[in-house]
Amino acid sequence: MCSAKSFDPAAVNFNQYDTDTISRQDKKHFLHPWQIFDTPADEGALPIAAANGLYLYDTDGKKYLDAVGGLWCTNIGLGREEMADAIADQVRQMAYASPFVDMTNIPAATLAAKLAEIAPGDIDHVIFSCGGSTAIDSAYRLIQYYQNCRGKHSKKHVISRDNSYHGTTYAAMSIGGKAGDHPPEFDFISDTIHHISCPNYYRAEPGVSEADFLAAMLKELEDKILDVGPDNVAAFFAEPVFGAGGVIIPPAGYHRGTWEICQKYDVLYVSDEVVTAFGRLGHWFASKEVFDFQPDIITTAKGLTSGYLPLGATLYSKRIHNVISETGHGRYFAHGYTYAGHPVACAAALKNIEIMEREGLLNHVHQIGPYFQQQLKTLLDLPIVGDVRGVGLMACVEFVKDKTTKERFAEELDIGKWISNRADSLGLIVRPIVNLNVMSPPLIITRDQVDFIVATLRASVLACIEDLREHGHF
Repeated sequence: MCSAKSFDPAAVNFNQYDTDTISRQDKKHFLHPWQIFDTPADEGALPIAAANGLYLYDTDGKKYLDAVGGLWCTNIGLGREEMADAIADQVRQMAYASPFVDMTNIPAATLAAKLAEIAPGDIDHVIFSCGGSTAIDSAYRLIQYYQNCRGKHSKKHVISRDNSYHGTTYAAMSIGGKAGDHPPEFDFISDTIHHISCPNYYRAEPGVSEADFLAAMLKELEDKILDVGPDNVAAFFAEPVFGAGGVIIPPAGYHRGTWEICQKYDVLYVSDEVVTAFGRLGHWFASKEVFDFQPDIITTAKGLTSGYLPLGATLYSKRIHNVISETGHGRYFAHGYTYAGHPVACAAALKNIEIMEREGLLNHVHQIGPYFQQQLKTLLDLPIVGDVRGVGLMACVEFVKDKTTKERFAEELDIGKWISNRADSLGLIVRPIVNLNVMSPPLIITRDQVDFIVATLRASVLACIEDLREHGHF
């Protein structure tokens, strides 16, 4: 798909790297996100030295197709020279400018206008931050500020979903609903943040129709609002498609239905598009175009710069801005970041959007996405593949011990990791999440690369099945 000039990993002298030393330094000094302390000391992290397009190269020069796209983020592919040039040019001209109060910079102002142009409906203002988690925190603070400006001082509670992921800062992780992300050693906001059920029809009670399941999910949201009190509920946070929760797509009509309930009770709808925006589903944003609802706030990051530099954005409606900016109250918005609207990060985002427009990547996702989903579904004939689900270039394979009952393997087996380790050995990177393998490849993926992913994942699952049988687990 991509024919633009890019970095050539063949120019790298991999002999210059001492993998053992790097691994030792990493284990001794680098506390990784989601570090598992029970991992045996001899198991180190995979040291990546170079990247180009969809491919990563470790310090020994071994090549891997990265079907995870970094962490849902390397949308235009890695190693693009024009991205490097845009970033370097901005560094030379102006590496930093304060965004506070009455200063701005050209890339930040230009990017804010571009985001307002491509955002749905009346969303036309932006709070820049450093990533998806801080974008969620900014949304959380904005909601409190907005409700106070309206005189709705009790309207501070928010509702989210079980198994959702909204980031890792204090408020963002509290809003998230993944049980595995709430270990007892951490504290979380629990008095004003509430969770309702995950709308995963695959895990519905046997015999329940999808229509009845949908009705129950919508009723649960309305009941929760009524239980907490409409005068107390400020906002509902929802990913259009669950990301780290396992690429769960709610039943058709769920998002429109939840939006209508929020409208009924004056509850703001926050659409967490950190993953789904910037082409992942074939649109700049998925809320309106794919799921037919108009959020009040959209959070985004990841594909905004395709991972070249950290940048997050909280986009919000003109209606919210008109309330908070009303003059005559001595108000000021005491929230923001040193690196908000960082000129180099914003320059990267503008070049990233330009590349996506020029190369027609949104349309490419419409073409390649169905093929990706169709080919992955061929894995359903394997005896431990219970479900294959996805949309656009988001996908998940769920592994089960019994396909009829949908019984999971024991969690301590970490079946998803078992399979991903096999895939690593064959030159494919997928993301393991307990009993799942999750994928979100760069948008530039080709049919041949899709075929490689599916064939390699099949071989990895088959090898794992043999391992399971040998150890008496299946």
